[in-house]
Amino acid sequence: MRNISKFREAGLLVFIVILCIFLQLKNPSFLTLENINDLLTNTAILSILAVGMMMVLLTAGIDLSIGSTLALSGMTAALVVSNNPDISPIAAILIGIAVGTVCGLVVGFLVSIVGIFPIIASLGMMNVYRGLTFMSSGGKWVSAHQMPESFKKIATSSILGINTLIFIAIVIYIIFYYFINYTRTGRQIYAVGSNINSAKISGINTKKTLLLVYTLMGSLAGLAGVLWVSKFASAQGDTATGYELNVIAACVLGGVSVAGGYGKVSGLLVGALLLGILNNALPLINVSPFWQSAIQGAIILVAILMNAYIKRRATKENLMRRKI
Repeated sequence: MRNISKFREAGLLVFIVILCIFLQLKNPSFLTLENINDLLTNTAILSILAVGMMMVLLTAGIDLSIGSTLALSGMTAALVVSNNPDISPIAAILIGIAVGTVCGLVVGFLVSIVGIFPIIASLGMMNVYRGLTFMSSGGKWVSAHQMPESFKKIATSSILGINTLIFIAIVIYIIFYYFINYTRTGRQIYAVGSNINSAKISGINTKKTLLLVYTLMGSLAGLAGVLWVSKFASAQGDTATGYELNVIAACVLGGVSVAGGYGKVSGLLVGALLLGILNNALPLINVSPFWQSAIQGAIILVAILMNAYIKRRATKENLMRRKI
């Protein structure tokens, strides 16, 4: 069972390869360079958000406000660039990140300092941020013709021959892979999620750790908000409604435990890719939208059951070794 847990990502990769072969046989246009590029581009934003959600889940928490944070950050950036067409795209990105950081900081404060349960705190702020999005825009959209070309090119341009969205996602994964695996703070995040009381006894500042992960989640949601608005050239009050569920699904598919303490960036990447493939491929093979949701839900449920089974067997093996 330890080997199954260790090589879970390899199993997912094998499943993805088999799935891709099946989809290619059903629709020869699936593995074309154009469709692969679209698939990776559409998955980039999901992947960025999944990194932040993974850290939150590692602490045995959850953040349901990220869809609203994304919308508020994207709307704020869109309003700024529409009123200041000469503003630098980098400045627009920084504005979105700043808004997202503040949103994440508020949720983190409620969870870590005030002591409100994560699901309650994030659910409440989800509605607050969504309301602020509608209020800031007056209930109106910011459409493509109101945005400068330089802003819209954030999503269509390339860096080193790689689409900017994909490039940013790669950089995010590299940074957080190192952060989670090779820094003291990263190990503390795992410790808090594994057993918060033991973490406190060992001298870890659990409040500071929780505040950090929610703030980082907000920052990534703010970045994703600007990228989203640039990609779709539209900022709306209901942008990314319910998108937090897709992000959580990507984490679960990647083997991140919703009970905290376990998850790897490599597995997260594979999980996000699998969900991206499903979102891209099911319409290509003419699967009904109703069945698309059912199929995705079934695969997520299987992933959750697999995680629970592996964890239960691993716990039993640990108990047996202690008795011996």
